[in-house]
Amino acid sequence: MNNSKHPKGLYLIFATSTAERFSYYGMRAIFILFLTQALLFDTEKAASIYGSYTGLVYLTPLIGGYVADKYWGIRRSVFWGAMLMAIGQFLMFFSASMLDAQELSHGLMYGGLTFLILGNGFFKPTVSSLVGQLYEPGDRRLDSAYTIFYMGVNVGSFLAPLVCGYFGETGNPQDFKWGFLIAAIVTVFTVVLFETQKNRYLIGPDGQQLGVVPDARKATEGTSAKTQTPEDARRKRRNLWVCSAMAIVLALFFYWCFGNDWISIGIFTACIVFPASILMDGSLTKIERDRILVIYIIAFFVIFFWAAYEQAGASLTLFASEQTDRVILGWEMPASWIQSFNPFFVVILAAIMPGVWGALARRGMEPASPTKQAIGLLLLSLGYLVICFGVKDVQPGVKVSLIWLTGLYFIHTMGEIALSPIGLSMVNKLTPVRFASLMMGIWYLSTATANKFAGTLSGLYPEAGKVKTLLGYRIETMFDFFLVFVVMSAAASLVLFLLSKKLQKMMHGVE
Repeated sequence: MNNSKHPKGLYLIFATSTAERFSYYGMRAIFILFLTQALLFDTEKAASIYGSYTGLVYLTPLIGGYVADKYWGIRRSVFWGAMLMAIGQFLMFFSASMLDAQELSHGLMYGGLTFLILGNGFFKPTVSSLVGQLYEPGDRRLDSAYTIFYMGVNVGSFLAPLVCGYFGETGNPQDFKWGFLIAAIVTVFTVVLFETQKNRYLIGPDGQQLGVVPDARKATEGTSAKTQTPEDARRKRRNLWVCSAMAIVLALFFYWCFGNDWISIGIFTACIVFPASILMDGSLTKIERDRILVIYIIAFFVIFFWAAYEQAGASLTLFASEQTDRVILGWEMPASWIQSFNPFFVVILAAIMPGVWGALARRGMEPASPTKQAIGLLLLSLGYLVICFGVKDVQPGVKVSLIWLTGLYFIHTMGEIALSPIGLSMVNKLTPVRFASLMMGIWYLSTATANKFAGTLSGLYPEAGKVKTLLGYRIETMFDFFLVFVVMSAAASLVLFLLSKKLQKMMHGVE
């Protein structure tokens, strides 16, 4: 067997993820502009809707991962996830086609978001965990495989804003519908591609078809069924009561913090209760529990990364639209196209980074996974520091050069490559197989929290005549706004660097 080559199934997953991410990022590229320019929401309301949508998109993988692990299996989850997302994109198309009927248009928009959220929940964690199942445990190609998978994600992310932005962001609010329609058609293509090719290519190292049997059932095959003792039953009841009480207390606390913002309350409560419930599972050994704790600790720091990084779809798009000089040789670039900068850089850097980690590994200098995550956070902070220089002392009404946003996205991409694919690989390596998709859902739960937090932070985007504050810090200019992300990311990076050695010990030999 040639261990240098990847299984062909990886490239089917690559193509499927490319198409699905095209759909998601095509819609996202024009979404905040659709809310502000077609539905005429103010910046704060639009940012709140954006944050709730992207937050829930990453919360539902927790439910989808559970259903896939316990009942459906991965293949069925991928199919139904893509189908629900296709319906959601078509509803967004109809919403943008009926702007004159405001109430109907708003209702269709919320309906479309609901289907997109549910569909993404079934699709996202299952496809990610499928990558790891193509390889034997301990296969050193896994980090490289997740980087290739990540490159596929970003090919779709690169093309989507260019295509959907070109047809959707024309200056005429009536044209947003064409961007949503293209995203819908590509989602249908995702379903066709996966369904026609899955039996041929999704084969595990043992020659068996992958994703047919739910992972939880597969983990218990060949072992004798364990009779549930009265002690097991008591433990389950106790855990249920503890989790219920924890959920009520946290919901009340977050209600005190956020008022009637039930989406924030739900996401932040779930972010604590679901991870705690897995740690209470009586089947976990001490080593398994330590490794899961490592995932949780790093996931906490990842929240700060994505909360700053996901400004790309909200405040940074508004900044590109309103305060960035996008004229190149007399042609004005659509603001949505700037969202293609990051995935363009990812595709380039994702081809380089495995070689960099490999070269460092050969010299015994490759950083451990927690250290790579801390490096990612530090680079994120530096990206915002660059744009702080760009906007400092700029007078109101003066647009800044496109070079500043380009620099920010390039540095952020280096941070993303150090953090995100390594994180996916780490979750796969540290998680017991019976929790494979569920733990991928938990990992994305941190991103759900981050995205909702990102929407809240986007609401601080400076507006004429308004002074906004964060923990007493006044935000009146773009410099004030971007400085929030410089400080937040740098502080998180420093703490994670300090914890890295301890986290390595808790990984118990997993690299």
